[in-house]
Amino acid sequence: MLGLATRARKAVSGEFSTEKAIQKFTACLVIVAEDASENTKKKFRDKCEFYEVEFHIYGTREQLGNAMGKEARASLAITDQGFADTLHKLIEGGSDSGKN
Repeated sequence: MLGLATRARKAVSGEFSTEKAIQKFTACLVIVAEDASENTKKKFRDKCEFYEVEFHIYGTREQLGNAMGKEARASLAITDQGFADTLHKLIEGGSDSGKN
């Protein structure tokens, strides 16, 4: 699903692009890798809480990057509500602690 969102240009990745999408209110869902630094997790958790964006910690940097067809990515934002809803269901179904 991340690959489809990326090809449809409905996903951005990397710390700068993810932060920019949150601040411009274009992010519908933010995913941060489990192996991202604690500072990165806290930064995006706090930003998402402030801007009221759905936030998940899921997968590794390698898994997120591979799913997007790119190199390792610690953070990404989905900018389409349909993709965000589908990914939320997949994350919640695949992990009991997906939403943080």
